[in-house]
Amino acid sequence: MIDGNTELIAHLGFPTHSFKAPLIYNPYFESVGVNAVVVPMGCRPESFAGVLRSVFQLENIRGALITMPHKVSTVGLLDEVTPTARVAGACNAVKRLSDGRLAGDMFDGEGFVRGIRRKGLALDGASALVVGSGGVGSAIAASLAAAGVARLALYDVQSASAEALALRLRTEYPTLVVETGGKDPAGFDLVVNGTPLGMNAGDPLPVDVERLSPRTFVGEVVMRTEMTAFLAAAQARGCPVQVGTDMLFEMIPAYLEFFGYPSTTAENLRAVARLNTPRLHS
Repeated sequence: MIDGNTELIAHLGFPTHSFKAPLIYNPYFESVGVNAVVVPMGCRPESFAGVLRSVFQLENIRGALITMPHKVSTVGLLDEVTPTARVAGACNAVKRLSDGRLAGDMFDGEGFVRGIRRKGLALDGASALVVGSGGVGSAIAASLAAAGVARLALYDVQSASAEALALRLRTEYPTLVVETGGKDPAGFDLVVNGTPLGMNAGDPLPVDVERLSPRTFVGEVVMRTEMTAFLAAAQARGCPVQVGTDMLFEMIPAYLEFFGYPSTTAENLRAVARLNTPRLHS
């Protein structure tokens, strides 16, 4: 029930037809009695800067979810962003501070990190290889650095992307050991596929799974199928794994905390969500 006390969370992106976040947030709000609603708002890139400023003039707005194609441009439009957003080079959540300034953060990587931590992987002092330095790979690398990993190896077929990400990481986290140029998974505590490899049948695997140790935790971002060929191969070697959709459900509690709403678990969100598919465009 929407009434005069309902708070709005704008879901800004384009096009909106693929948005699934309202089908998760809104059932959750209803289930816990929070008078708030996530509303999809289609906005083309040329209008985005003005729309973002205008929507935060509303008195009953609690915040905004930012999705494609606006995550990168949002960083330069805000008064304050976290180190995670600076390293990721993107932002997917915005709120208005008490003094009226706009602050942003990035939770794609936080969802991934929360998921693997809940599965038992200790990240403080750990080593990680992240294959893919695009949007999601950069966000995961940023959150791994914030979580206290000691060594982070980056690989991307576009080496300039990996080098640029490495520079941002070294700037924000000067004690972090950052390496680029290789993707041998041997010896790492965590290996992450942050590329689209696995979206289609027959895609090559992102790393040589024969070089994986059974103790290495393996994470995936591809969501077209839960158990990708990469995860299946890693699991066959005895590795603990995390599927792509876990990252997305795990990030929503972080969003809720950012906006000041009661938090929950990924399991509760899955239980109340009205999705017909495991895929989510957040």
